[in-house]
Amino acid sequence: MSTAVTVELGDRSYPIVIGRGLLSGNFDLSEFMRGTDCVVVSNETVAPLYYDKLLPNFGECGVTGINLPDGESFKTLDSMQAILDKLVEARANRDVAVVALGGGVIGDISGFAAACYMRGVDFIQVPTTLLAQVDSSVGGKTGVNHPRGKNLIGAFHQPRVVLIDTDTLDTLPERELAAGLAEVIKHGAICDIEFFEWLEANMPRLLAREPDALAHAIKRCCEIKAAVVAEDEREAGRRAILNFGHTFGHAIEHCQGYGEWLHGEAVAAGMVMAARLSGLAAGEVERLQDLVAAAGLPIQPPAIAPGDWLAAMGMDKKVQGKQLRFVLLDAIGECRVSSDYDDERLDEILRG
Repeated sequence: MSTAVTVELGDRSYPIVIGRGLLSGNFDLSEFMRGTDCVVVSNETVAPLYYDKLLPNFGECGVTGINLPDGESFKTLDSMQAILDKLVEARANRDVAVVALGGGVIGDISGFAAACYMRGVDFIQVPTTLLAQVDSSVGGKTGVNHPRGKNLIGAFHQPRVVLIDTDTLDTLPERELAAGLAEVIKHGAICDIEFFEWLEANMPRLLAREPDALAHAIKRCCEIKAAVVAEDEREAGRRAILNFGHTFGHAIEHCQGYGEWLHGEAVAAGMVMAARLSGLAAGEVERLQDLVAAAGLPIQPPAIAPGDWLAAMGMDKKVQGKQLRFVLLDAIGECRVSSDYDDERLDEILRG
């Protein structure tokens, strides 16, 4: 049994299909392909688990596979080049579909390759991590990292469909599950106090991987993100709220070296830092901090020199007119994007 959330983008609208047992031919992906050929991009960790299970979902379509190395450190132009080379080697035409089978790194690289090949071909997301299922697979942000900053090279390229088989979470390492919970917490913190309260009450169930709890959390996050993306597809305004904690988080990833801190771990510490910068009452900051800690995530950043923090954050995509802008909380469940913050408080936070 499955449920669906629609990302409303006019004639480019698409469904996010959520359920158990959707692989092994239980959902027909060929309906979302214009042609009869696809290239499935995965990595060395995920492919042995799910590549063969996914194949029946394409019916009689021809499938070519490519496996990339696993990890954020491989989210590079070289990895995207490998996908493009595979498409050319397969003599893929404009009606080919690029399918991402994996976590956020695979989804981002594959989507960027799909956006660039022959000026844009169809893209399908099959996310296998919690972080990808609740966040990165939805909304059309694709790209790779640059040595000087995260996700600096990319494009907006919406998928035709997002297929979320929650059974894939059974094989997810505990650290990766916790990292995904950071993005789950984020959705409640920025715009849904009731969901935040549900997370406070149900975090043990999520950590225990109870299927009903996971399905509820994934669906609610997808509903929130779909609504924001439908309102502001290319992050001209409101969509930037989805970057709560990310200005600090991306700086942590950059300064520590990609992969040393998982994206969700960096965002977790970044959300606590952003809450402190917001000027919330101490009890509200502690409430967010307690939920982050309950998910098994860090509430303190690593030791980074203030100058290195500022240099890394200066490359954040929300910067306007050389001015840092942060997603700040007015209260849990309410936020804004603003450059109106206390410089002394920021300095204090960066100095730990």
